[in-house]
Amino acid sequence: MPDYIIAIDQGTTSSRAIIFDHKGNIISSGQKEHEQILPKAGWVEHDPVEIWRNVQEVIGLALSRADLTRHDIASVGITNQRETAVVWDKNTGKPVYNAIVWQDTRTQEIVDRLAADGGNDRFKPIVGLPLATYFSGTKIAWILDNVDGAREKAEAGDLLFGTTDTWVLWNLTGGVDGGVHATDVTNASRTMFMDLETLEWRDDILEAFGVPRSMLPEIRSSSEVYGHAEDSSLLRETPIAGILGDQQAATFGQAAFQSGESKNTYGTGNFLIFQTGEEIVHSDNGLLTTVGYKIGDQPTRYALEGSIAVTGSLIQWLRDQLGIIGSAPEVEDLAKQVEDNGGVYIVPAFSGLFAPYWRPEARGAVVGLTRYSNKSHISRAALESVAYQTRDVLDAVNADAGVDLSELKVDGGMIVNDTLMQFQADVLGVPVVRPVVAETTALGAAYAAGLAVGFWNDLDELSSNWQEDRRWEPSMDAQERDRQLRLWRKAVTKSMDWVDDDVQ
Repeated sequence: MPDYIIAIDQGTTSSRAIIFDHKGNIISSGQKEHEQILPKAGWVEHDPVEIWRNVQEVIGLALSRADLTRHDIASVGITNQRETAVVWDKNTGKPVYNAIVWQDTRTQEIVDRLAADGGNDRFKPIVGLPLATYFSGTKIAWILDNVDGAREKAEAGDLLFGTTDTWVLWNLTGGVDGGVHATDVTNASRTMFMDLETLEWRDDILEAFGVPRSMLPEIRSSSEVYGHAEDSSLLRETPIAGILGDQQAATFGQAAFQSGESKNTYGTGNFLIFQTGEEIVHSDNGLLTTVGYKIGDQPTRYALEGSIAVTGSLIQWLRDQLGIIGSAPEVEDLAKQVEDNGGVYIVPAFSGLFAPYWRPEARGAVVGLTRYSNKSHISRAALESVAYQTRDVLDAVNADAGVDLSELKVDGGMIVNDTLMQFQADVLGVPVVRPVVAETTALGAAYAAGLAVGFWNDLDELSSNWQEDRRWEPSMDAQERDRQLRLWRKAVTKSMDWVDDDVQ
């Protein structure tokens, strides 16, 4: 068998290809950012054609940098930004509209219309999700309602929908020439269309959204051979054998397989996943119920998730919109120039508040400003907001699970920020643990693909690969922690009830 697995990580800001060896070590990688298209306030789009072009390029980069060919690759795994919706013509392969990104809030009117008959939790007992702009379902409905000719084409069976895993898989396996139109259970569970118990699309919910079933991909497990790369690909004839939505992939890469295990990913947003095993647990505290993973024909594993919309993208906002920093690492340099936040708190509700509040009418707020405040205080407040939001979600997890976590495994781009990680431990009051291989999202997709072809034998073998790199212990006094949390939650209330008929 070949010695390596390649994972395609199609993320919110970039596409990457990473090659792993049998120990889960990174051999090489390629990465390329794609444009963030922002046509209006609250609208976020990507060009699917640019994404596919970048995916092909980063595959070539990863292979060339390691001096490898397709013959060295045992299988391909795919992980992706989960709720971002692509609709394309199956006959031409061309998208009918840009991909509508998970952060996009344009579909609030559709959410409100659907919620008028049964409330925001109308479908939650079936799909595990509240009605929200976050998920794919309303994005598809918006495209069908607003793109000329789209609904007619969809009803004629000519349009396909997929999250970006499906878009990449379809193109990689041939596109208009026999491309595989499929997704895995983790991505399907983020559409609002999949029954968590049966793992099948629900016709009654599709009818309520006005989405033809013919558009939807086949739902498959997270680890099986879906198809093979087409002849024109650098990976020609290599099996594509693993798909996991990015947060489930990161959990899998952290070897958090069992009930009660969890991880928190620090990326464009933050996502904390808590495994509940074979049990479907419905949250009473603002969390989502989702599929954790499914290996072949083994039982489905479920999870609770706390989704935070804006964390890493807040640092991008400081860089790109405000110009306070020139590069992301500079935020830590500025934050370390002051002892504390100077009374400044940032609530980055750019897309409303996600878990555990679910307040779509909220908008970003910076509070506590005085003449004393400077860009270092703002930078520190930005980092601290990431930790505070994670604390809010972890409190909800503890309440639903009935047991407090003893430590938090972390991954994602922001965990290189020591100041943030120390503050995270302080505000949680539990240790924060970073693994040796921080690219757990891509690693999880690689693990799923490797299991399907026998590259790895079982979950125990994957668990043996996990190694701790660094641990941050809490050092903040409990009284000070409580004071800061009180002020943070006061700041959160200032962001609420902002959007009304006159303000968008």
